[in-house]
Amino acid sequence: MPNRLNIVADANIWGVQSAFSELPGFDAHLQVLENRTITHDVLTDTDILLTRSFTKVNKTLLSGTPVRFAATATIGDDHFDKPWLEAEHIAWANAAGSSTGSVVEYIISLLLELHKTKRITIPNLTIGIIGVGRIGSKLATICKNLGIKVLLNDPPRARTEGNEKFSSLEELLTHSDLITLHTPLISDGDDCTYHLLNRKTLAAFHGQGIINAARGTCLDNQALLEWLNRQPSHYAGLDCWESEPQPLAKLFNHPQMAVASPHIAGHSLDGKAANTLFAYQALCRYLQIEPQWDINKHLPTAPDPLMIATSDDPWQNIYRATSRLYPLIEDSKKMQSWSNLQTVELANAFTNYRRHYPIRRAWFHCPVHFSSLDLQTQKIADAIGLNIV
Repeated sequence: MPNRLNIVADANIWGVQSAFSELPGFDAHLQVLENRTITHDVLTDTDILLTRSFTKVNKTLLSGTPVRFAATATIGDDHFDKPWLEAEHIAWANAAGSSTGSVVEYIISLLLELHKTKRITIPNLTIGIIGVGRIGSKLATICKNLGIKVLLNDPPRARTEGNEKFSSLEELLTHSDLITLHTPLISDGDDCTYHLLNRKTLAAFHGQGIINAARGTCLDNQALLEWLNRQPSHYAGLDCWESEPQPLAKLFNHPQMAVASPHIAGHSLDGKAANTLFAYQALCRYLQIEPQWDINKHLPTAPDPLMIATSDDPWQNIYRATSRLYPLIEDSKKMQSWSNLQTVELANAFTNYRRHYPIRRAWFHCPVHFSSLDLQTQKIADAIGLNIV
């Protein structure tokens, strides 16, 4: 008889039933729950726990349970008490890298929106990237290919690789027109990123724009609000917020908030599917079984080519394509419509929007046909990864 395996999983993990209901060599019993109902009491006979970011996986949740493997279908894992899990010999895994493409497409869409609204001029821009992991590195490559000057800040990498290609935070604050955050949340120590951008660092910033699509508490939101109020030329684009799912309404509805979105940068359909795939593969490695779940059987076929009428302005051509592939401004308008909601209503709106997020495909799955294609439009399209047909 196969070994019985009791699995509890967050209902908001994409494809959770198809991925985890059958595991070769095991009699898998999958219980799918809303995150708020994943408590210590329901884990008393659970072997495997699969979560997203709202479940705190720690001693309070797991002490005395038989859980021996926990995975989060998210890039971030600061909701996991990793030292405690390791001390208890509980294996754990995250989905780091799974949503890289989705987040980068979000940032590129945001940069194109800023260009369209004349807050920036591409490529006459110096961008400071704080955190040069998978996302920061890919973003840096694209920006350089667009002719943007890029400054990189990543103290752990600088210590390992040398300072030659990295800049200090002070240099970024002095020389960047725009700063974008792509760090994990580290609560203390030499590489602490909690409130990395705060009143002091924002006061020293000579540029005009701040983007955060990393972790909400890497940026002091009250300090950002004060910074926006200081100069009408200051602007921000935020996907991650302090106090999620109840972000500061005065901030997300601020007139200088260029884009406000409810933590959905990584929520392309392909990004969410990859989240699940990474968690599934990690579980298979833990169980020492060969993966059999075919993600492609559960994804829709590619859409028909998107037809784009072109002009003499290559940046306008690219914006016409990307804003239809990903109407970022619609996410922003939706979030900013919540400004008058009370606390509980705001939390529900934030959570429900993420849970029922409209389908958004990765750009390489979406063919684009320009009515005419000049060399500069072609070059930009290639740099950002559009699928031209």
